Amino acid sequence: MEVKKALAVVIGFALTLTAISCTKSVRQQGVLGDWQGTIEAGSGKSRLILRISEGRDNNLRGTLFTIDQNPDWGFGLPATVKLEKSSIKLSVDDIGGRYDGKINPDKVSIDGIWVQGGSQSLRFQRPTTETMWRDTSPHKIQFIPVDTNVSLEVIDWGGSGRPVVLLAGMGNTAHVFDRFAPKLTDVYHVYGITRRGFGASSAPDTGYLADRLGDDVQAVLKSLDLKAPVLVGHSIAGEELSSVGTRYPGMVAGLVYLDAAYSYAYYDRFKGDLTIDLVQLRRTLDDVWQGERKRDPKQVIRKLLEIDLSRMQTLLRERLKDMEAAGDAVQESALSPIAEKIVDGMQKYTDINVPVLAIYALSGEYKADTEVQAKALEKGIPSAHVVRLQGADHVVFMSNESDVLREINNFIVALP
Repeated sequence: MEVKKALAVVIGFALTLTAISCTKSVRQQGVLGDWQGTIEAGSGKSRLILRISEGRDNNLRGTLFTIDQNPDWGFGLPATVKLEKSSIKLSVDDIGGRYDGKINPDKVSIDGIWVQGGSQSLRFQRPTTETMWRDTSPHKIQFIPVDTNVSLEVIDWGGSGRPVVLLAGMGNTAHVFDRFAPKLTDVYHVYGITRRGFGASSAPDTGYLADRLGDDVQAVLKSLDLKAPVLVGHSIAGEELSSVGTRYPGMVAGLVYLDAAYSYAYYDRFKGDLTIDLVQLRRTLDDVWQGERKRDPKQVIRKLLEIDLSRMQTLLRERLKDMEAAGDAVQESALSPIAEKIVDGMQKYTDINVPVLAIYALSGEYKADTEVQAKALEKGIPSAHVVRLQGADHVVFMSNESDVLREINNFIVALP
């Protein structure tokens, strides 16, 4: 349940782009760079930014930003782009949209048809200095190396006082805090980190184990030389908070979980979690087949004995019961390959030795299960301050901004 809720907001967001080869003659059309246009969407208009860049092996890469429908300026929807001579075709599977256009001889405009349910004309134009749509949030951006050939986008909103570092949930970049972060800068110096695989940060094929993502955060804190920062994480970022708080407690003053303290952040030994338990079992079995048994077979046996298979059977029966109640419809995964790697990289965190503020959003079908997790955290970490916000949305820093700001301020004021 916890994983389902924490990942629900990813539907409609993209995590990867498809690179398409094109000929040199197409590149000479001057397609590289940004194009922007507007479509009718619901009762209003939606601004689109199409960014075409050169990727690996001299292929072209396309990114589509829907800046009026997504508050996260750093995140583009998954797109496939095909260019041939002066024609351009764009498909965006996540929203069921496609575009068929022709680059005009002036090379500063593209006219075509956007199809998404119905169809409508869409003109993309080259933005000028005056017409370019910009993220108006007051921040600076830098890129910090955290691993071999991996650099992360780090946003600095400025401010003074204790450092506060914001970590986004699955399917978002640090830009999702563009409106929220400036509300903290009167009292704190506020930063944000876009994790690997997202937005402008590097997107390697590997490195998505929870502790590796935690190491990325630790590397940024060290590079910026931040003293006693407070980490604030939304949704899946709870695992990065717990990784840092468990392994580098001396580096942080406190952790704030924004509807983020679920099983991937605090594992309830008594209840368990089917997703995480299965991930651990698979890793252990992989160790066996990949040869650890040859190095130290006793260690493999010890790992296997740590897994309570009787409890896993109980969890599997409960999951099967839920699936049977839902009917025969097959549910396809809404996760991108990188999101699946992050889920596969979940770990168990039970000993978090720094001050904790956990804010839970209690609403909808997961309300009862969320309360169970909140009580487990209170029991497992008696010093944690747990706040329940009735009727709040999962993106709690947007739906209940004033409540979240109040609780963060009260928490940080009480820190040493």
